[in-house]
Parts: sequence; structure tokens; C-alpha cells
Amino acid sequence: MDSEQQNKKIMHLLSIAPHEPGVYLMQDSDKKIIYVGKAGNLKKRLSSYFIKPVLSNIKGELLVKKILSFEIIITRTEKEALILESNLIKKYRPRYNVILKDDKRYPSLRLDTGNSHPYLSVVRKIKKDGALYFGPFASSGAVRQTLNIINKIFKLRKCKTVDLKKRIRPCLNYQLNLCMAPCCFDVKQEEYFNIVNEVILFLKGNRVDLIKKIKKGMHKAAAEENFEKAAELRDKMFAIEKTVEKQVAATTDFVDRDVLSIARSSCSLVITLLNVRKGFLVGTRHFSFAETISTDAEVAGGFIRQYYEKVPFIPKEILVPVNLEDYFLIEEILSSLKGAKVSIHHPQRGQKSDLIKMAHKNAVNKLNEIQNAESHGKDLLLRIQKKIKMDRLPRRIECFDNASISGTNPVSAMVVFENGLPKKSLYRRYAIKGVAEQNDYAYMAEVLQRRFGKGEESKPYPDILLLDGGRGQISTGVSILKSLNIKVNFEILGIAKKDEIKGETKDKIYKHKRSNPLVFRGEDDLLLFFERIRDEAHRFATSYHKNKRLKAQKHSALDEIPGIGDKKKRILLKHFKSIKKIQAATLKEISALPVISQKDAKAIKANLSLEKK
Repeated sequence: MDSEQQNKKIMHLLSIAPHEPGVYLMQDSDKKIIYVGKAGNLKKRLSSYFIKPVLSNIKGELLVKKILSFEIIITRTEKEALILESNLIKKYRPRYNVILKDDKRYPSLRLDTGNSHPYLSVVRKIKKDGALYFGPFASSGAVRQTLNIINKIFKLRKCKTVDLKKRIRPCLNYQLNLCMAPCCFDVKQEEYFNIVNEVILFLKGNRVDLIKKIKKGMHKAAAEENFEKAAELRDKMFAIEKTVEKQVAATTDFVDRDVLSIARSSCSLVITLLNVRKGFLVGTRHFSFAETISTDAEVAGGFIRQYYEKVPFIPKEILVPVNLEDYFLIEEILSSLKGAKVSIHHPQRGQKSDLIKMAHKNAVNKLNEIQNAESHGKDLLLRIQKKIKMDRLPRRIECFDNASISGTNPVSAMVVFENGLPKKSLYRRYAIKGVAEQNDYAYMAEVLQRRFGKGEESKPYPDILLLDGGRGQISTGVSILKSLNIKVNFEILGIAKKDEIKGETKDKIYKHKRSNPLVFRGEDDLLLFFERIRDEAHRFATSYHKNKRLKAQKHSALDEIPGIGDKKKRILLKHFKSIKKIQAATLKEISALPVISQKDAKAIKANLSLEKK
């Protein structure tokens, strides 16, 4: 369809669009949905894209030109349109919408107050299980730092068993005065939960209130001449005051609020979120996205709806850099999630406006970092293209590596780097199925057949296929691809470790149809880049192999016995300690255990006696 026909089709669709609320789904030439939006007035909103573009830059106009057609769904109200838009974005995941990634990669702290002796654990998935969750934190380093501070100040137990196991003697944490050791001593519930409540105040950012509480307790202990207790509370108060000193005072009204700002370039967009708790800036997170058709108001609204569906805490107030057309509807949704009033404001002056400016500076700084990294990555790929003499930029690199121990539980893994960076959502793990003996070439052959043997489903192909090994692995790769009738229009490289016996000081990169390895004189960063990809594939394969090995070790002879499930297996192993001792036990001893019947005992003895033989 030429541009004139395309314009006629779009104008016809615009002419019949209603002045009613609803959702629109924009499609490209392949009829794939590339953008979903909602509007209180469909005709007015859609006209703004094609008659008066919402994005006045060249990039925005180019994106709009990719829209060949659109569909509309009329709703009764704007709120219905808002909910439908959210559901359709989750369903189709359109390329040009701002879609928040799964937050499981960000760690949170979990505190189960329903436990008799709650403890803090680091988790990556927030569940509706009645426990308290704090976070998510920007990185594993940030959560570890917070956990270390809490462990030094508060005497919560550090052991991670759900049920508190009784011990004969306390662990080192008690000796270091970091734990009350409820596993050994009779610690009053009231005393333990007093510490739990202090930890909750600390993690919620109520550190000023917490200091007042501890100070009050310190004066009370001193008045009662319990000077040891008073000194302990004094030390705790000083430790918390040190953490408060490191925080940035943001406002004087002590309100919990989040501050959002947006920075964008022609091909990147960054959303920065500042977390202000009780007047102090306690955290900053950045979210980066590729190109989008959305305006800043649409970006902010879409982000807020997606983000606060997943986090354990919604603040009383959210500050945004632009007016949101449907802010009152979003407020209603967030208030329902929180169970209390949530307000969204676009401040024009004062402390709140200064917070928006602070967030914007952080967003711009992060955007510059991303653009610099992209520029450096592109330069690196251009140099690799020149070094390997490729006809295109190696935007997608796939690397395979195997892992096994003497041929047991063999696995392979594929990692993918796009534009010079790891793309973890495209990583794949393979359990080797068709190779009986240890054979790295056979492992590689099987995995490449599974990766490239699915016809059109195997696409996209990489620009570089990197195999862990030398010329032998390359020959295997070429042979497999030929047998699959795949036209190899990408480079196949092998990376082999240095041979120190031969005096080699660097790893070697081999190329198909070249006998000697490539030479990287003065360009060691290119070799380091390939080594980084190889090491990532090795790490991924090794971790998968370790998991499979541990899973195999957990499997026991009891798993093969009919009628013996997990519960009975746990009871047997807990009582007898090992399979060998179960084999030596009598029928009477086995059937004496709870839930183990005479029939079960006979089945256990029969099967384990065979196992023994």
C-alpha cells in the first residue's frame, strides 16, 4: 500500500470515529498491534496523531507513519477505557507502549509477622501471603546494605528456618550481641515483637519516630537505675541517628510521597522515581524504555498504573511533571489499592516543585549515561564488524556453552547479547537428551539442532554465533546448519582458552574458513568483549548444571515406592536419618511411625531390599 492509499484509509477511519470514550489499537503493515491507547473522546485523540502530531519531533512523526490502520473499542465510561487499555497492553505488549518489566529482578525484604519469631529474608517476588514486604530495592547491593544495618542494630534472629529450631547452644550472632537467641533461651514474645515493631518503623522510614521511642525507653531505664539497658538503648539510638544523618532532608512536612520525572531523547526514555519518606529522600530508581509514541502525560499515567499494582507500599502523594488528563481516575484506582486516599499533584512552585526538578536532573543524568553506553557499544560493534569483515553490524550475538561432570546431568546454555549488552530474557537452557556418553561435540550438535531446527520459528538468527571451543566446534556448527538447510549468512566464531604450556598468554578467537586465530594487536578490548560473552554463557550453563545435580541428589529410593509421598518420605528420613537405616529397620519399627501403615511398611521393605541387592 503506497502512502497516498494509506492516508486515505486513515482519513476514512478518522471520519467514522465516534466522539465517545474508548480504546484504540494501532496496527502496522503486518496487522500487528504496535500501540494501545485510551481516550475520553476517540475522534479528538486519534485526530491528534494524524492531523496535528502529538510528538512534534522527526522521530515521533516517523513512528506515526508506521501506523497503517487502527481499531477502536467503545466503552461506556473513561474508567472502563482505562481498565481495558491496561488489560490490552498486558495482552499484546505493543512495541511503542511503555511497558514495565517484571519486577522480580528487584529484591525486596520480607517480614512474616504471623511467625512466632519473625525474621527478615530477601525475596524477588512479592506474594499476597499476609507478610510485610519492604522495597523493591534498586539493587541487590542496596538491599544487602540495608540488611547489614538492621542486623547490627536490631537483635532479630538471623536463621532462615520457618519454624524456630531449638539448639543446645546459641550461634555466633548471640556471642556478638546481634541476636537474642530465642532458639536457646526463653525470650518473651512481647520483648521480641517490640524489636520487630522497631524494624518495621525503620524500614518504613519512620526513623525520627523510632529515635524518639528508643530515647524514651532509655530515660525510663535510667530512671529505674537499669544502666546496662539504658546504655544498650543509647548505642542503638546513636546507630540509627547515623543512618538518618546520611539521608537527604527533602521536605519539612514529613509526608510520604513519590516524585516522578521523565527525560527523553529521540530513541530513549527514562523515568526516575524518588522515594521520600517522612520528609527524607530514602531511595531513587530509574526505568529505561526504548522508543514510544506516548506523550509525557501518557507515559506518566501508564507508568503509575503499572508500577503501583506491584509494589507493597503506595505513598499518600505522588508528584508528576505534567498534568494527567485522567488523574482523578488513577487516584481512585490507587486509593482502592491502598485502602486510603492517594493524591496526584503537578506542583508549580515551592518545595514540591523543587523535588520535581531534582528528579528531572537525576533522569537527565541517567539518560546521558544510557546514551554514552549506547554510543560506546555501537563503536565497539563497528570495530568488531571491521575486524571480522562483516557486511553488517553484529547487533545480535549468541553464545553456547556446555556443562557436565564426567558426563552426568549434561546441559548446555545459550546467552544472547544485543547491541553489546546481555539480553537475559532471551537466554535459554537445554538439558541434553540424546547423548549417552560424555562428548562435547555431540552436546553442541544436539543443542544447535534444537536451536536452529524449528524452521521459521528459529528466527531471528544471530549476526554472530559464538561457540565455546576452537575449530572443532566451528566445524560441528557448520555441519549442523548445513544439515538443516540453513543458509548461513552470519559469522560462526569459536573462542578457545589459552594454552599456557605452549606459552600462550591470551584466549584465541577462530573464524570459519580461517585456519589461524584472529589477531587483536592493540584491540584487547574486543577480545575481552568476546571473553565476557563466553564467561556469561559458562556461568549460566554451570548454574543450570548445579541445580540439576542438586535436584538429582535430592531424589531418593523412596520416591519410587507406590504410596510414599513427600509427607511420608519426610517422616521416614527425619526419624531414621538415612536410607541405609530404613533398610535395616524392622516392619514394626517402620509401621510405628505416624501415617505409615502396615501396607506402606511392607512396600518400603520390599522395594528397599531390592535396592540393596
